[in-house]
Amino acid sequence: MKNSFWNVLKVSPAVLAATLLAANSALAGEANEQITTVNQLSAQPDSMGQVTSVSQFSDVQPTDWAFQALQSLVERYGCIAGYPNGTYRGNRALTRYEFAAGLNACLDRVNELIATATADLVTKEDLATLQRLQEEFSAELATLRGRVDALEARTSELEANQFSTTTKLVGEAIFTVAAPFGGDRADTDTDRNNNRNLDSNVILADRVRLNLYTSFTGSDRLQTRLQARNLTQFGTSVTGTNMTRLGHDGDNSNEVEVDKLNYEFNLVSDAIRVKVDAFGAELWNNINVFNPDFRSSGTGALSRYGRFSPIYRASSPGGAGLTVTVNPKGPISLTGAYLAPNASDPSQGNGLFNGSNAYFGQIDFKPSKQINLGFAYSHTYQNDGADIDVNLFGSQGSSLSSRPFGNIGTTANNYSFMANFRPTDKIGVGGWVGYTDAQADAGTTSGDAEIWYWAANLSIKDLGREGNTLGIIFGQPPKVTDLNFGGRANTDRDTSYHLEGLYKIKVSDNILVTPGLLVVFNPEHNDNNDTIYVGTIRTTFSF
Repeated sequence: MKNSFWNVLKVSPAVLAATLLAANSALAGEANEQITTVNQLSAQPDSMGQVTSVSQFSDVQPTDWAFQALQSLVERYGCIAGYPNGTYRGNRALTRYEFAAGLNACLDRVNELIATATADLVTKEDLATLQRLQEEFSAELATLRGRVDALEARTSELEANQFSTTTKLVGEAIFTVAAPFGGDRADTDTDRNNNRNLDSNVILADRVRLNLYTSFTGSDRLQTRLQARNLTQFGTSVTGTNMTRLGHDGDNSNEVEVDKLNYEFNLVSDAIRVKVDAFGAELWNNINVFNPDFRSSGTGALSRYGRFSPIYRASSPGGAGLTVTVNPKGPISLTGAYLAPNASDPSQGNGLFNGSNAYFGQIDFKPSKQINLGFAYSHTYQNDGADIDVNLFGSQGSSLSSRPFGNIGTTANNYSFMANFRPTDKIGVGGWVGYTDAQADAGTTSGDAEIWYWAANLSIKDLGREGNTLGIIFGQPPKVTDLNFGGRANTDRDTSYHLEGLYKIKVSDNILVTPGLLVVFNPEHNDNNDTIYVGTIRTTFSF
């Protein structure tokens, strides 16, 4: 008797997982719904319970014999453990498909009792009831088992072909069509006659990044980034000024290189977050920069200056670093960082502590979802090493502001206030203002300089179409307002203005096309220079 009934009751072991979820009331009444795809299942595990309801069958009412029989079996054998109180919730009708899922759970339970030699716990009357229920609901059980078997097969295929159990691959590819145009190149003197013509040819270039994110504990992350690119920098060699540079430029002749390696983890629960950069440290990737709609080089502002405050580039990027954030999820958080761009070089005047370095501190204040305020300070030292030139703001602003004392050692104290305000979910207003006090570190030759910069931006989401975003950025790139060096006083005598407009077009979840125009008035803070324009169409593929 037991052996024959064992064969009758044999079902797929994976049915139990589907059953626990299928018993949910959310399934009732949904007709002809397709089973969730494997991609959706990987993102939402609970969706395994979303099975089709057979509309041509009538619901099983609490007064039906089958309902009462199964309810009795559930209570005796504990077939369904999905409900918090362990009951069958017999106060509502069930679809026949939902009822079949519960029946299948009881078949599994009895099957388990038989397999563990505890079959004497199952009475002959209960076996007869189960056999009768199985015969009456054979069509629903067959459909359920077929779907679960298919799900198992597709899940097995997914597991067999997944990249890694601990590592996730995230990629980004950018195609950019761009061209600077206007009059002559920017110049730093007052003689218009010696300016060179601007190279205004249209270019097509690319940047590809592959990020490998590995987690060992679930709360940590190891990032390894591969990069290849060939996007010409529209800097001093092309337009005469770094004010026209794009935010995603750079050229390594499309040779693949490891350009970033770091590891981050929680030190005490999630109250302290630590990030260690072994190579490719970029402070703006480690902390909040208060510019969520424009910060990304692939999906944010088109220009270099429009992404975030220059204080984040003033902190000697490119090498090793340590960033610690206290209370990262709270309304008030504190961040401290140390960066050393030549940390791997053991020669004189380099290394982790004896070369160029930056000490950084920031306080974030987010009293509500709509308001985010921050103040940042950094103390930086850039030496006059042969490998790295002094560059106070990472190639932003005027040439004088980047190197006020020439290519000699420079110490700077940098201050910046940032703000972002979102009156609605679709409108964002932000900006920053910054000040730098720089001193020459040249032995007997002393010097000091004061540099100011500011910007404001506006973003409007879902403008014209859901997913699209209009962005406008206006500001003044870093400008030397006071300079005394070698007994001479000098400043950027005029004022440049940065105006940028862009429109992000969401083609799909993985494709974003961003046309835009950058206008730089009085480049190099010199009103003798012609206005320079940079037109760009950036297409970003993410996967």
